[in-house]
Amino acid sequence: MRPVTAALLVLLMTACASATPATPRPTEVAAAAPGAPGPATPGTGQAAPPAQAEASAPVTVVLDPGHNGGNAAHPAQINRPIPTGRGGTKPCNTTGTSTDAGYSEHAFAWAVTLDVRDVLSRNGVNVVLTRENDDGVGPCANDRAGIANQAGAAAMVSIHADGASPGSRGFHVIVADPPLNPSQGAPSTALAKAVIAALRSGGFPPSDYTGADGLSPRPDLAGLNFAEVPAVIVECGNMRNPDESAAMSDSAGRRRYAEAIAAGILAWLAQR
Repeated sequence: MRPVTAALLVLLMTACASATPATPRPTEVAAAAPGAPGPATPGTGQAAPPAQAEASAPVTVVLDPGHNGGNAAHPAQINRPIPTGRGGTKPCNTTGTSTDAGYSEHAFAWAVTLDVRDVLSRNGVNVVLTRENDDGVGPCANDRAGIANQAGAAAMVSIHADGASPGSRGFHVIVADPPLNPSQGAPSTALAKAVIAALRSGGFPPSDYTGADGLSPRPDLAGLNFAEVPAVIVECGNMRNPDESAAMSDSAGRRRYAEAIAAGILAWLAQR
């Protein structure tokens, strides 16, 4: 059991309240050398007992809200080719999809990501975001993976929504396949399955148009191929489906998605 334990799942029952900042790294306290006296206890003149253990740093999770609000206004930047990690190239990023009423995927991903961040932060997880707001451009997919790698993250979870035919419904979670490094293998699949289980427990159905039982292996996504940590992309549902678009366009519906995704991440952290 790592620093984040199953007890965190109990705390999750109290989510989702107002936004709170990511938990800062606790100050590290140097332990006394074995056999050396501790500092004097004020008012006693006696040495304090040696420190039990140095405070452990919180685990870090990188959350990657898909796309960005400024992408559409900067086609040259987002259409710039980048490597996929398997020999080909793809555009740096895209504008994403939207509901028929015009609610954008980038806005949905940003809102859900903030709610996931708040739940994880309240449960002792240090959260890093790949973008600072919803009115910028990019970053490119491979750079998003680089943020997770440089952060030494336990995991990277990208949050998106899909745009399929109106009759299609359900979420799917994407993993890199075949894996290009050990983190993309069993650890990423275990993370994906934990998120799938939590989404199903939250009342969300798995996709009926892609993948199998909510899991969708793909070889072509640079954000997954360049990840050196366990990484998944969560496509929360189909923005063109009337029922799912209504849930995505509603703040309470977005919180339900966020609570389920956070629950899956916490369950995986507790079990790894």
